[in-house]
Amino acid sequence: MHIAKLLQTAGYETAIIGKWHLKKQPSGFDHFLVLPGQGRYDDPILKTATDWKDGNQGGSVYKGYSADVIGDQSIQWLRARKKEKPFMLMMHFKATHGPFDYPDRYKDLYTDITLPEPASLYDFSSSSNQRTFPGQHIEELGRRLVYGTKNPDSYWGSAPGLPFSLEGLDSIAARKKVYQLFTKNFLRAGAAIDDNIGKVLDYLDEAGLSKNTVVIYTSDQGYFMGEHGFFDKRLMYEESLRMPFVIRYPKEVPAGQRLDDMILNVDFPLLFADYAALPTPTGMQGRSFRSNLQGQTPTDWRESMYYRYWLHHPLYPAHFGIRNQRYKLIFYYGQGLDKPGASEETTGPAWEFFDLQNDPYEMHNAYQDGDYQDIIADMKKELIRLRRELKDTDPGVETMQEILSQHLAKE
Repeated sequence: MHIAKLLQTAGYETAIIGKWHLKKQPSGFDHFLVLPGQGRYDDPILKTATDWKDGNQGGSVYKGYSADVIGDQSIQWLRARKKEKPFMLMMHFKATHGPFDYPDRYKDLYTDITLPEPASLYDFSSSSNQRTFPGQHIEELGRRLVYGTKNPDSYWGSAPGLPFSLEGLDSIAARKKVYQLFTKNFLRAGAAIDDNIGKVLDYLDEAGLSKNTVVIYTSDQGYFMGEHGFFDKRLMYEESLRMPFVIRYPKEVPAGQRLDDMILNVDFPLLFADYAALPTPTGMQGRSFRSNLQGQTPTDWRESMYYRYWLHHPLYPAHFGIRNQRYKLIFYYGQGLDKPGASEETTGPAWEFFDLQNDPYEMHNAYQDGDYQDIIADMKKELIRLRRELKDTDPGVETMQEILSQHLAKE
């Protein structure tokens, strides 16, 4: 049972429009119009119950830029819904995924501007910060753009900014060129999302629904925009770990406020159920943070969180870790564990520790620093507790049990 089904059962009219990213037909939605897989930016294919085929098959072409189509179809559903019923609409955009395409109206946005660079953009090596893994640097994006230039029928052959070349450039100039193009294209795609969120907000105003509608903008993770020289996600570093979450609900949530409480995505469905006045769902992790948003954080609110990334690759090894308000401890166990898509090339176990107050950009792995050894020992105990609480202890996985017995004793 997921939250859309719960709301549907409670009398809500439910819809999802845009990215679904699962193979089977959506359930729990009175209306769905979803992209096959990631979908495409221009003239996207969208699938409904009438033209459904599992996987990336089926659907019909909708003319226009993907974000515009999803925005227009969302407003069309809002206008046609049963007005006597409460509703939940999920709008899921393809943007801002690679190849970071954008509508023609934004082709000149940022053209004459040199975007500011993150301080760690030219972090080429782990030797200066004691990082324990190589990471996925934006040179890989440059390689894809060069490949797309030479192979126009490929996926990256449709990337904006082609033809693209790094010939004759040194490492600094090459990274600078990739960063500027990548970031500008990303922001141009984001501007199209802004347009379509604005259209939906305008409709809510027009329909007299603004004051009584909860509007949330969020994502499934953060993204590296050149920090550490990286792009993409898949790591417990702050840029990837943190998710955007913006909420507008004038009846309860004060405007212009920032909440520093530790909120997880498993809390989202409990918040939705709370707003819908449903009983707290059983069998779901997390808890509602409705009172937190009103400035009344419960005294027993979580002080630490657990994270795990499974899809092992030597550039970004599989890992788990713990973060509290000040410190972060990460263990890279470096095993694919036969997970679909994981690399079979293992990497050696390694620890990283960061003091986010003194080192907010995570430029120094302080795991070996003497001043932090008591803190690290306490965090390992909390890490063990959270893994047990969440039943994520790798029982029966001999390789992991051997690694854990050596590096995380007494689990």
